[in-house]
Amino acid sequence: MGKCNSEKIVINCGGIRHETYRSTLKTLPGTRLSWLTEPDAYSNFDYDPKSDEFFFDRHPATFAFILNYYRTGKLHCPNDVCGPLFEEELAFWGIDETDVEACCWMNYRQHRDAEEALDSFETPEPDAPEDDPALTGGADGDLKRLCMQEDGRRATWWEVWQPKMWALFEDPYSSKYARVSGQTGV
Repeated sequence: MGKCNSEKIVINCGGIRHETYRSTLKTLPGTRLSWLTEPDAYSNFDYDPKSDEFFFDRHPATFAFILNYYRTGKLHCPNDVCGPLFEEELAFWGIDETDVEACCWMNYRQHRDAEEALDSFETPEPDAPEDDPALTGGADGDLKRLCMQEDGRRATWWEVWQPKMWALFEDPYSSKYARVSGQTGV
């Protein structure tokens, strides 16, 4: 039933065999790979005693980056894999996405940033009549929703995004992005 005392461990991920040390997998406790070092791992995971390896039917290219994180302590993202796929793999292996290195963060978050930017834009409403409260100083929520200034003119791109950009760099608790930005400055 496996070589419990062997320091090496073989992981077959999507048909690609990876060999590493048990001590390497213990560097990130509480993750799926660290659980492979537990004595009951042979019964809790897909283990083949003939080949003495654990099998995971997961994306093999992203696994190389995940295993490298255990080896180096630095979580880099593959450039040729979309963010949602890598995000899914991180969740499966039990790795926190905020561990992604600053050099890879923008590439990793690119898909989510684009989705959030698209969600923030509402479909334009038809021209409002002149007696519309939004144009004549109505509720602040209406002004923001229509991207209109209090004097009735349309807000520029910078006027809409400036508060968000400033919060990103000045308030480390304003968003996930601000926390990452704050971490890179340390």
